[in-house]
Amino acid sequence: MMNAFLKLQNKNKDDKFICIGLDTDPQKFPVHFKKDKDSILSFNKSIIEATSEFAAAYKINFAFYEKFGSEGLNILKQTVQIIPDDILKIGDAKRGDIGNTSKYYAESLFDHFGFDSITINPYMGEDSVKPFLEYSDKMIFILALTSNPGANDFEKLQLKDGKYIFQKVIEKVKMWNQNNNCGIVFGATNLKELEENIADFNNLAVLLPGVGAQGGNLEEVMNLFIQQKKSNFLVNVSRGIIYKDNTTRFAEAASEEIIQLNKTVKRLLSK
Repeated sequence: MMNAFLKLQNKNKDDKFICIGLDTDPQKFPVHFKKDKDSILSFNKSIIEATSEFAAAYKINFAFYEKFGSEGLNILKQTVQIIPDDILKIGDAKRGDIGNTSKYYAESLFDHFGFDSITINPYMGEDSVKPFLEYSDKMIFILALTSNPGANDFEKLQLKDGKYIFQKVIEKVKMWNQNNNCGIVFGATNLKELEENIADFNNLAVLLPGVGAQGGNLEEVMNLFIQQKKSNFLVNVSRGIIYKDNTTRFAEAASEEIIQLNKTVKRLLSK
């Protein structure tokens, strides 16, 4: 199986930076679908088949599947199996607990479900992150500064030395990146903070949620990475792609949307 970092690198070299978030909610399905869990796999399969040629990665948010219990988790696993092997599969589970617990979370995400990557909450410290880092062929995206308004509650708290908590997280992640398999989650809605801190990311891969429905702007984010000559990143778009159309053309519309996003990316890269 291909190393997760290599999957990301290959897509980025091909000018593919869009990660499709499969935040699959039956209540938002096109009108011809039944609004229940039995439609989820069919919907996901249609989206993946229509967009996989153009996507850099897929991010699956566990909450949208866990709500349906064991049946939902089975749908999640089947969805992972549909995604082509050369595309990064991110388990957006935001795990992070004491050592043994994290060890089993890692086995669940990587060995059972077959993800290449995971999102991690680092606020219990190094021992809660280490079991994931030991999977040297996987990518670990660690929450630094998230796209939600509540990021102000803790992540943007200023410490006595003048640094913010999210900056301390980034410092730690760079220390933990011994296997070159660490990345950070940095919300695209935090454009000012991104501009001020991007030079300090070094070679960390960056997952950027928040473009589209949450207010993040693709061109503004891309320009910052281009200015810094950084190319190992993913811009996550969920609702803006998978719910682009509410008719039987939903999959075609999703394909058209990511093609347009890729055209925007290539235009910016060619400047």
